[in-house]
Amino acid sequence: MKNKFLVLCAFVLACSFTMLKTKPTIYIIGDSTVRNGSGAGSDGLWGWGSFMGKQFDTVKIHVENHAIGGRSSRTFLTEGRWDKIMAKLKKGDYVIMQFGHNDGGAINDTSRARGSIKGIGNEVEEIDNLLTKKHEIVHSYGWYMRKYVQETQAKGATPIVCSLVPRNVWKNGKVERAGQSYGLWAKQIAEENKAYFIDLNEVVATKYEELGKENVEKFFPKDHTHPNYEGSKLTAQIVSEQIQQLKKCKLKKLLK
Repeated sequence: MKNKFLVLCAFVLACSFTMLKTKPTIYIIGDSTVRNGSGAGSDGLWGWGSFMGKQFDTVKIHVENHAIGGRSSRTFLTEGRWDKIMAKLKKGDYVIMQFGHNDGGAINDTSRARGSIKGIGNEVEEIDNLLTKKHEIVHSYGWYMRKYVQETQAKGATPIVCSLVPRNVWKNGKVERAGQSYGLWAKQIAEENKAYFIDLNEVVATKYEELGKENVEKFFPKDHTHPNYEGSKLTAQIVSEQIQQLKKCKLKKLLK
């Protein structure tokens, strides 16, 4: 009887280890609109990635939010953050990515040096980075996004490209979109590489317009870019709803 019990225990442990080992992971990458500060709302501001763990069955899938404030598609790579994810990324995992808010900054200066070349082309700008003191070849926004998508696919993982969430900027009763710039370029990269695409810029802007400017103002207590708890939670729910609509995406089966 004792031997049977030990065999059963060994079997359960083996199964548990196998499930842990093969459990897929969602890696989320982006800027402060995806993870603000420490990701715990210490300053009253949040990012939508902080709420994604609540959208999924975490018994079956692990969620890691690697987004960090102030980063662009370029600096998330040059700081080595992508390399750390690549070292762990495996077949069956997912990478949800959203960049663009910081890509329009200066390409070379002494404060941030985080801008990328506009568009999705292969043009480059060679610089001696005034901030990092390193020689650097700067690429386009699309080049960096393409790299994230293609390297994710090469690992047997699934990339999901998101256009940048809109800012709380209104004109003639409408939320300002980025449909002819970073939103468009994100879509083009996704289509070019047959990756899933969520047009957060358009979908969230449409939702804001449904709620009305006065109600949306409550989501942005400090500036027009960074939402509070309720605003970020709403965006996370929208991301979840959009994943549910992605055709043939297995990730939707793991939503709560």
